[in-house]
Amino acid sequence: MATGTRSLDIWDILNPDHLARHISNKFVEWESMRNQWLEQKAEIREYIFATDTTGTSNAALPWKNSVHIPKLCQIRDNLNANYMAALFPNDRPIKWEGDDESSEAKTKREAIEAYMSNKMRMGGYRGTVQQLVNDYIDYGNVFCMTEFIAEEFEDSVTGEKHAGFVGPRLVRISPNDIVFNATSSSFAESPKIIRELRSIGSLKADMQDHPENGYLEEIFSKAMANRHQFSGLSQGDFKKADAFQIDGFGSYLEYFQSEYVELLHFYGDLYDVDTEEFQKNRVITVVDRCYIIRNEPCSTWTGRPNIFHCGWRLRPDNLYAMGPLDNLVGMQYRIDHLENSKSDAFDLIVHPVMKVTGYVEDFDYGPGERIYCGDEGNVEFLRPDTTMLNADTQVAMYEAKMEEMAGAPKQAMGFRTPGEKTAYEVQVLENGANRVFLNKSAYFEESFLEPALNSMLETARRNMGPSDLIKVMDDQFGAAEFMKITKDDIAAKGKLRPIGARRFARNANILQNLTQLASSPLGQDPAINAHISGVGLAKLVEELLELERFDLVQDNIRISEMLETEKLKQSAQQIVAEQGMPDNANPMVPAPPPV
Repeated sequence: MATGTRSLDIWDILNPDHLARHISNKFVEWESMRNQWLEQKAEIREYIFATDTTGTSNAALPWKNSVHIPKLCQIRDNLNANYMAALFPNDRPIKWEGDDESSEAKTKREAIEAYMSNKMRMGGYRGTVQQLVNDYIDYGNVFCMTEFIAEEFEDSVTGEKHAGFVGPRLVRISPNDIVFNATSSSFAESPKIIRELRSIGSLKADMQDHPENGYLEEIFSKAMANRHQFSGLSQGDFKKADAFQIDGFGSYLEYFQSEYVELLHFYGDLYDVDTEEFQKNRVITVVDRCYIIRNEPCSTWTGRPNIFHCGWRLRPDNLYAMGPLDNLVGMQYRIDHLENSKSDAFDLIVHPVMKVTGYVEDFDYGPGERIYCGDEGNVEFLRPDTTMLNADTQVAMYEAKMEEMAGAPKQAMGFRTPGEKTAYEVQVLENGANRVFLNKSAYFEESFLEPALNSMLETARRNMGPSDLIKVMDDQFGAAEFMKITKDDIAAKGKLRPIGARRFARNANILQNLTQLASSPLGQDPAINAHISGVGLAKLVEELLELERFDLVQDNIRISEMLETEKLKQSAQQIVAEQGMPDNANPMVPAPPPV
């Protein structure tokens, strides 16, 4: 394309849709509103993954040493390990609770729990939650969505097709890729825009393999035509080109000359000013911030997108929450500052600054070295103030404060605090020390994982085929069984509940109280024991230890088993008497032939 002497206007070539420009402008607006928040998170990540202070804000200090004490990283790893241990205390992390008699039936409950447990295991649910917990700690904000996957692979040699994973899956959304109206009353009511950067080839393959996604072929062709049109142009051919920047690229022209395509996925309600049309519960995808490549109604039963958010420390009138590490960056800065100041003080003691007065011959500083001075010549060593060597005490104090303020005290990580304590005092201290940690993990589970799990089940009900064959393990014999699940088997009224953090803390506390009661004089009082049901207590222990699937508790089962054992003993004794065998002989071993 010849440009002549007049610069081109990029919008004259692109001719974007008005609705696409409106969504793109809204993305830029919401993105700019959180720039300061992104800068704070970038500084936290620098300290988490730093190996020395040269890559952190401590690099501006005029110290020779650059030691970095990774305290923020240690707190992050400890929090992650403890959160995962609380969220997944066993291999049965979910439980179905029906809202009516048919939904609470045993067969219905077992089918739903077996189906979801299988899909969670095969779909990498635990690995995704691991990444989400890291976001919960690093950013203080965690985002996810659910989708239904039907993978199919084709052998490049034989052309034979093989089925892969089929079922609902949890998908992490990076906090850097999603924007929304932070001043909305709730995240569910706020429109959302998710930015996705894909290669052109992967988008084309997705359009061919999954036509149900609703991408428009003619819009894709138009976007490709623009790339061919921009291929022979340079940055100087455009006026006002600097005003249009694409995240991750130097300019709009560099973006069009790359092999990537940007998609902005809009979810929510939108009012089109030009057409005066209110579009409710829509999924709109903008390509190149110019064209609408998809505009469909939200297909969920609730009418809202299956996108979920959770915050660590909630702010009033702001949906962007704080994280456990946000308030600790200043103390991490102080720890590195004290450590390097102390190290520089040690260096000055070992290699002090020398003050030379008068005429002194050149010399090499070292042990046993002779220094020849002229008249009034002198060499004096300037020693630093040794008070700086006490910085270790302040560093230890800051480290302890950081652990407490992050909700990760040493008691929760297996370290016992100093001093003699009774069993009751230990329990009181542990309950108090773990309170923040248990509250945050239970909130994450209740407000984030629970709606996400129910969204996965709802997605499976809408998209699964006539039936699905899943693998389950028999608890009694440990053998693998295969169960055929249909859409009707998982159609019920109720809710899936994760039984990790909340149930784990509650059960551990009740079981500990029962143990202390049984060993106390109060628990051994016959007047009290006469009113405590043994069967009820056995069922309570079975529930607290989550042993229901083993069917251990049955009415008077121990007496029945003892009676059966006595019957077997009597039968064996009768066999011994009839065959005239000695009492110490084994009736199960055949007698030797007569001589």
